[in-house]
Amino acid sequence: MTACSDHRLDGLAPDNLLAFMALLGLLRVLQDSRPGWRARAFWNVDEPPVRPVLRLNATVDRNELLTVLADNLDVLSEHHKFGDLKDLNLAPGDAARKLRQASDMDRYTADLWSALVCDAVLKRDGKQAEPTPLCLMFGQGHQHFLSYLDSVPRQATPPDRGSGRNKIAVTAVECLRESLFNPWRRLDRTKSFRWDPNEDVRYALRARNPTDPKTKETTQHGANRLAAIGLSALTVVPQLAGGKPRLGIVGGRRDGGFTFSWPIWRDPISLSGIRALLDHPDIDDPETRAALGVFEHRRARRVSTGKFMNFTRAEPHAPETGKRRTSRMDAA
Repeated sequence: MTACSDHRLDGLAPDNLLAFMALLGLLRVLQDSRPGWRARAFWNVDEPPVRPVLRLNATVDRNELLTVLADNLDVLSEHHKFGDLKDLNLAPGDAARKLRQASDMDRYTADLWSALVCDAVLKRDGKQAEPTPLCLMFGQGHQHFLSYLDSVPRQATPPDRGSGRNKIAVTAVECLRESLFNPWRRLDRTKSFRWDPNEDVRYALRARNPTDPKTKETTQHGANRLAAIGLSALTVVPQLAGGKPRLGIVGGRRDGGFTFSWPIWRDPISLSGIRALLDHPDIDDPETRAALGVFEHRRARRVSTGKFMNFTRAEPHAPETGKRRTSRMDAA
């Protein structure tokens, strides 16, 4: 009988979208690079605080796991090349061409582009294809989504921390270790995707300017690298919302605004199993949750503050009796 290895991921809090997407990225890297490990994940809800656990169908210690992750993150990150494209503001014809090109390439590139855009749904101006609802940057504040999606995962290490003689270099392995196994300290001055609720910084009642480079909030670089890979699991698809075609996403919902939800489940499941749970039409039914081993359902809301967008912390979402949720695939 093959021995299993369990790794509790203390860095990945259940209420943080960036952390959940980093979990998806972790599983995607291992699925592609070590299929024999049969990577699965579940949430340890009996030992507070609630955190996910990675289960491998092999005897793998933490150092080997991190080395494999670092090496193969580099491999998948090479597919994150968008050339001169800075933002997801493609004309429908350009979006269709990019999707066709991706479908003729490798599976990961096809998955990545299928999570970014769909030429069948247009923005209100009718001139551009609507991007994934997880795209929060369109050039405001000189923040460009595709530029970040290109550079962040391919940047193995963050800039040195500290200054002068106190500078500290961080390796790729150590950066991933901090993101997965330690409570986040957010020490890295690198680009990020605004998926971490901690990035929702506002001027009111602050003693410092949140946009000043010297005092600007920093991030967890390893988590952003993994989350960029995890985005490939969240396919977009056309759906009707308020009688109009909008771009839906696995795990997403439009109900007076956009929300993204994920379950907290008890039993080990693969990345494909997680995708199925994200889009399960009866996930809000208490009997279905019990049958699927879902402990609770977390929901984060996309919010706007001026010209910037962020996601809130994900709150537990109570079951709804007698209601069936329409899945993205049903609505397509």
